[in-house]
Amino acid sequence: MKYKNIFFDLDDTLWAFSENARDTFIEMYEKYNLDYYFDSFEHFYAIYLKKNAELWVEYGKGHITKNQLNESRFFFPLQVVGCHDKELAQKYSKDFLETIPTKTKLMPHAKEILEYLFPNYRLYVLSNGFKELQNKKMQSAGIQDYFRKVVLSEDIGIMKPYPEIFHFAFSATHSEQRESIMIGDNWDADITGSHNIGMHQIYYNISNKKEFPFTPTFIISSLEELKKVL
Repeated sequence: MKYKNIFFDLDDTLWAFSENARDTFIEMYEKYNLDYYFDSFEHFYAIYLKKNAELWVEYGKGHITKNQLNESRFFFPLQVVGCHDKELAQKYSKDFLETIPTKTKLMPHAKEILEYLFPNYRLYVLSNGFKELQNKKMQSAGIQDYFRKVVLSEDIGIMKPYPEIFHFAFSATHSEQRESIMIGDNWDADITGSHNIGMHQIYYNISNKKEFPFTPTFIISSLEELKKVL
């Protein structure tokens, strides 16, 4: 099949979210002297990551708002260690959200593969990330000009993997589903979501997943492998 439209997830598919987030949290941990409350940075970060994952599930289901997500995920680690200083949580969370989109790390071969694809395909971003962060991340990393449009779940209030966000993306970009393919690292949001509406998928298997409930159209372990697929 000759694809015309490529939809990329952003975080940990192109922009190295996990690395950039960790780097930013280390800065905040040191800046706000959080070692006063935690045994180590790893202690703090383990608590944050677990709660953050749980809250994103709730947010995806529409059970909590964006503000509730942000308030809870930053305040929760402090509460666990007996600190109930909401002002401290608000200060470091505001600082974190202002700092993280300035980070520039990309996934390996991200810029190289965008250069390769750009002349022959219409490239788009389809992301569940927050509107005020995603465009800034792309600008900081120097990849914004490769994309014709950035489609975000916040645009319609529905996140991947729900079908509505994919159909909205087709409409917003004037794309045909049969001529489009989704590339992402998140099995549920990117791959299951696109599979469920009959859209082809490329699973970027950075987690070295071994078992799959269905076989995706393509599986890659490096973005460089896209040259063999597209």
